[in-house]
Amino acid sequence: MIEHAIITHSHIDHMGMAPWLVGHMGTVLHGSPLTASVSQIMWADTYKVSRIEGYPLAWDRRDMDEALQAWSTHQLGEWFEIGAWKCRFHRAGHIPGAVMVEIETPELRILWSGDMDTRASPNALGAVPVDCDVLFLEGTYGNRIHPPRIEEEERLVRKVLEVADRGGTALIPAFASGRGQDILRILRREAPNLEVHYHGMGVGITKHWMDHPESVNDPKGLSKTWRWCRRVSGKSDRRKALDANAIVCTSGMLDGGPAIWYANRLRHQGANAILLTGYQAEGSGGRLLLDEGKLRIFGEVTPIDLEVEQFSLSNHGGQIELTSFARACSPRHVVIFHADEEGREALEPLLTGEMKVHLPPNQTEIILE
Repeated sequence: MIEHAIITHSHIDHMGMAPWLVGHMGTVLHGSPLTASVSQIMWADTYKVSRIEGYPLAWDRRDMDEALQAWSTHQLGEWFEIGAWKCRFHRAGHIPGAVMVEIETPELRILWSGDMDTRASPNALGAVPVDCDVLFLEGTYGNRIHPPRIEEEERLVRKVLEVADRGGTALIPAFASGRGQDILRILRREAPNLEVHYHGMGVGITKHWMDHPESVNDPKGLSKTWRWCRRVSGKSDRRKALDANAIVCTSGMLDGGPAIWYANRLRHQGANAILLTGYQAEGSGGRLLLDEGKLRIFGEVTPIDLEVEQFSLSNHGGQIELTSFARACSPRHVVIFHADEEGREALEPLLTGEMKVHLPPNQTEIILE
């Protein structure tokens, strides 16, 4: 039985099975107030997509409704107890509401990083190191050195302005929770005269963010950006968006959402462009576009004869951020998780000698002494 589950943030790969836990085990969910608030949108969208696309889901609507009542929320720095453990949350960066978990046991002080970044983004302040005996550290980009974020932001703005100057529309597929809102903040800050339309699940998520200003970097700036952009809410708004300078919309990997509809309409005018700002997984629509210049549009693989450019705006720490953070936490042990083999193995030699590095494969147990 799993009596308690700590949910570090509101991305579906970190909370997607929580309704099953609650429905089948009566698990109590712990998280930040913002993560709990956004969970309804994330779970409802997952349920809807599973019904539309016909793939099996391990939980049903009743489980989801029970999960929404199963939250125990905690503010940053507030100690709470789970059995013999004392726990408290620390800011993780990554997205608003994301937390690292400090766990004080009778024997050890543990820090679980969750998805984290020490660099500030437009909407989330960066993570700060916490002294611990054992650090569980994500290694998503353990083998990558990120370019300076400000340079990538400036490069994105220059490209959007270039597309607008030639009479085109820049389609910017973006993740609903984090990336889309960051892009809007960047464009408003650097090019406020642009006409930018915002469409997709991120619209609803942004409303939750504004209800939790304590979790957002510069909440007044977010509110100003909300009033500045033009939200799409119906078919008429969609058609108007086709004449905008830029459209920021889901899905970030071009696997669905309004981005596919816009790509289909915009692909016939060569002045338009598609600007990718996030990770494009193998097998995703965005990866197909980058590798072959094609997209799956309503079931058909379709050539896309538009300019396509990719930008690095990740809110996961890269190799420099991860290693600096690990050293500053001064652990005796570090366990690398949430990483592929290349990311894990790149971090190991950089940290070995200063701490004992563990790279456990999935479904294995390790004993730390």
